[in-house]
Amino acid sequence: MEPDEIAELRTVYVFTPPDGQSWSLTYERLEAVLRERNLEESVRVDDGTDGPVTGSSMHFGITLDDEQLEGMALPSPEGVSVKDCTARSAAGFVLWLRNNVVPAGTAVMFNTEWGAEAGLPDAPVPEAPRPHVVATFIAHLVETGGID
Repeated sequence: MEPDEIAELRTVYVFTPPDGQSWSLTYERLEAVLRERNLEESVRVDDGTDGPVTGSSMHFGITLDDEQLEGMALPSPEGVSVKDCTARSAAGFVLWLRNNVVPAGTAVMFNTEWGAEAGLPDAPVPEAPRPHVVATFIAHLVETGGID
């Protein structure tokens, strides 16, 4: 499979702080940042009594580059995920996350649903322009195996 084809594959991307660090993520703060950029963004907090996730979770929509993404945030374990994402849309999202939610100077780690299934450890998102982040995500997808 060619890199352009791999870049169009869709999976769940999960973004977390490094072990032992915190973004001090709260639903209220994330909702405020989402609403600041677009009052119409969809935001819902579930109390965790219904569904596969134990404990509360925040579900949200965000539009980046004219693409509607669906995400989920958890305070514990702390992290934010976006589902059904290409490497390019995930890179756009994580750059937005880093610039608007993650405290300055704090790293962002990532994995994908496929990476977790393949036993890959979380890896750092490079502090680099979007094309380099996209290339990092494509290399990760290749590393998960099963892509011919």
